[in-house]
Amino acid sequence: LLFQFDPDNTGYISTEKFCSLLQRHGSELDPHKLEVLLALADSNSEGRICYQDFVNLMSNKRSNSFRQAILQGNRRLCSKALLEETGLSLSQRLIRHVAYETLPREIDRKWYYDSYTCCPPPWFMITITIVAFFLYNGVVLDRFVLQVSHPLYLKNALLYHPQLRAQAWRYLTYIFMHAGIEHLGLNVVLQLLVGVPLEMVHGAARISFVYVAGVVAGSLAVSVADMRAPVVGSSGGVYALVSAHLANIVMNWSGMKCQFKLLRMAVALICMSFEFGRAVWLRFHPSAYPPCPHPSFMAHLGGVMVGITLGVIVLRNYEQRLQDQTLWWIFLSIYVIFVLFAIFWNIFAYSLLDPKLPPPP
Repeated sequence: LLFQFDPDNTGYISTEKFCSLLQRHGSELDPHKLEVLLALADSNSEGRICYQDFVNLMSNKRSNSFRQAILQGNRRLCSKALLEETGLSLSQRLIRHVAYETLPREIDRKWYYDSYTCCPPPWFMITITIVAFFLYNGVVLDRFVLQVSHPLYLKNALLYHPQLRAQAWRYLTYIFMHAGIEHLGLNVVLQLLVGVPLEMVHGAARISFVYVAGVVAGSLAVSVADMRAPVVGSSGGVYALVSAHLANIVMNWSGMKCQFKLLRMAVALICMSFEFGRAVWLRFHPSAYPPCPHPSFMAHLGGVMVGITLGVIVLRNYEQRLQDQTLWWIFLSIYVIFVLFAIFWNIFAYSLLDPKLPPPP
């Protein structure tokens, strides 16, 4: 068949022959894939289609040239929107809901709906949440009963403490410790409601990168801007994901078809503002366990900055290679410069400024 339509073995098929193939065998294809193939044919101005692009589509892979062809196409989607399809099972409706919650383009939503297999499942966000919950309640409190606060949260090897900043793992592991049930509860809720759908769409690699980048930026921001305070909680990573998601919705407002998107944004912002306001109030409130102050709120701001820079680029470029995006490299360079600056700050600034640090726990 390939020799028949490409006798010279060039790797390309003429647009006319390609369209005749689609007309002849279109009924055998998934309607969403057929729709994308037609868009590819309509958008191609060179009169030929790359055979490898066709193979990539049928195997649920998209090459860069294929994505560019679709992005440059002006053809309107002819079939009904994914949201109008009926007779779907519960799992199919869930996948469709996730697609409309996170993706602004109908062609991407259909692509995701067709290709998602739940293999692997969103294991990263679920694992992080379970580990944080059980470490807080089981290891720190030595019981599985939630309490508002407990002094023992300071006496463990995971939280970030300014006197122990040389122990590099603390800049990351502090996310597993929380100062109380309200702190843990809000982070867990946001983490699951926002993080799991994002991971279902963008994959564990991208979401874990944004999450971990927010976590590291949060602890480093505290070490630079709030030098005397400890840090606990996963707010840096959670705020990175949520702020990236909200910024993506705002930037693609007309394309986002999620129901009650304005209400959802308002609820998310209220929850974030409540948790951030609580952290600010607690930071300047007299400590219940002097002389150590309450945890810093700067990790929240570090997470937000990562979300609206690196996070937005990651979520905007669904299934596209980030290394091809100029803006991605700019924001990544800024992030790396900040991390290097914060490392040198931790090495030299504390001895030069000589801040009055609380004693180690």
